[in-house]
Amino acid sequence: MHTLPDTALLSLVFGLTTGLAVGLFYLAAHRSGRVLLVLLAWLLGQGAVGLSGFYTISHTLPPRLALLLGPPLLLIVALFATAAGRRWLAGLRLDMLTALHVVRIPVELVLFGLYMQKAVPQLMTFEGRNWDILAGLTAPVVYYFAFRSQQLGRGGLLFWNILGLASLLNIVVNALLSAPTPLQRFAFEQPNVAILHFPFVWLPGCVVPLVLLAHLAAIRRLLTDNI
Repeated sequence: MHTLPDTALLSLVFGLTTGLAVGLFYLAAHRSGRVLLVLLAWLLGQGAVGLSGFYTISHTLPPRLALLLGPPLLLIVALFATAAGRRWLAGLRLDMLTALHVVRIPVELVLFGLYMQKAVPQLMTFEGRNWDILAGLTAPVVYYFAFRSQQLGRGGLLFWNILGLASLLNIVVNALLSAPTPLQRFAFEQPNVAILHFPFVWLPGCVVPLVLLAHLAAIRRLLTDNI
């Protein structure tokens, strides 16, 4: 079982960041009560599991983290694979899907704080292999030029989303392969133990899937429609 150092302040900041991600996606979904209910129920359920220490037992195969990552990914696949899901995706607000990426700024700052607390490896920070903070920093700029001044067209927004998706996949792969599971390949001297604990279980369980869905839904829209 892997323990976590005292991260009270980082936990608070990350909890607020998760709330921001949920709130922005709620706006992107036109203030859908059903969407908000599903997200809150998922957060509460995974929060309870995280608090129980279930994910800190990480030597099992398949890894217990699969129960955290699998359901959101399967839901995303189902949305793209079904006609009803695609219709729902087409109705999401593209401007709010873009704005949602600002959450990547506090996420990266929290990850750096966790690295200083020896809860994640350096490769998961902007001092290592993770440049995802750039997507967060550019999100307000892209939002303004695409949806306020309308100086950034479909091609520019599509290009930014593709780059942001590549950046996200880079850190997700590095984070998963540095977690202390039988699949670990990196960072044996300081594994990624933070995501095994509450509230950081919400990073792979909620925040990352929302960011991933925002990119994928935006890219689909931009390949089929104008802004």
